[in-house]
Amino acid sequence: MQANILTAVLMPLALGIIMLGLGLSLTLQDFKRVILYPRAVLVGLLCQMILLPGVCALVAHAFGLPPELAVGLMLLSASPGGATANLFSHLARGDVALNITLTAVNSALTLFTLPLIINLSMTHFMGEGRAVPMQFGKIIQVFAIVLGPVSLGMLVRSRRPGVAMKLDKPIRLMSVLFLATLIGAAVYQDRSNVTTYFRQVGAAALAFNVASMLVGYFVPLLLRLPKRQAVAIGMEIGIHNGMLAIAIALSPTLLANPTMAIPPAIYSILMYFTAAAFGFLVSREHSRARDEEARTLP
Repeated sequence: MQANILTAVLMPLALGIIMLGLGLSLTLQDFKRVILYPRAVLVGLLCQMILLPGVCALVAHAFGLPPELAVGLMLLSASPGGATANLFSHLARGDVALNITLTAVNSALTLFTLPLIINLSMTHFMGEGRAVPMQFGKIIQVFAIVLGPVSLGMLVRSRRPGVAMKLDKPIRLMSVLFLATLIGAAVYQDRSNVTTYFRQVGAAALAFNVASMLVGYFVPLLLRLPKRQAVAIGMEIGIHNGMLAIAIALSPTLLANPTMAIPPAIYSILMYFTAAAFGFLVSREHSRARDEEARTLP
């Protein structure tokens, strides 16, 4: 009975609150910025939508992850960047406006790319017939749970920006508390395997995190984007919305698989340390380049 309340009531509520919080942070102007950064946005989407799932699949195979953990990692690769990417990008002197634009565009595209990548991953790692059938009713359900709260949040932000600012922190806190409760319950139910799971997926999550940031940083540089935009894309690609991935894995209307929530949970812990290290390295390089430029000036 307790498990039913957790999955049937709290899980959709947590997912709805997460998406409402995302909507409160977005405006139509964020989407219009695509016109200002068309090339950078396209490169960011190339990294996020095409390169990252491929890198993730290679990491899952390289570390020999069990099928459900591999799908959990793939679920994370399909999730958009987290709001924290904006903060880390700012600290590392990245293009924060580009971060906001990429988060907005990725979040919108996630409605279509997430089900596709999840189904391809389940078919690939778990065999034929294991994909989640996306019937019309389930598609409507996903749109209602995801798009509805995002639209409501954007509406509040556009009509009552002061209210949106006041609601931002409480909603973030509520989503964290809901998810902490659900993760705690899932871990308790599967407590005998938690240590084994961490051993199995910890190194793979770290490898994928580092690979994500390297892809997000060096691919834009190779395509001759400015360094500030490369830093922004690196942070956007490396810092995923782990809460969304966990919520989808645990949701009874979507995957309802606690094991698949483990890779996003571990990744969400590791990514802050690697993002801080990445930000420190690129900031130091930026300062060194600026000092050298100052020395060469007459």
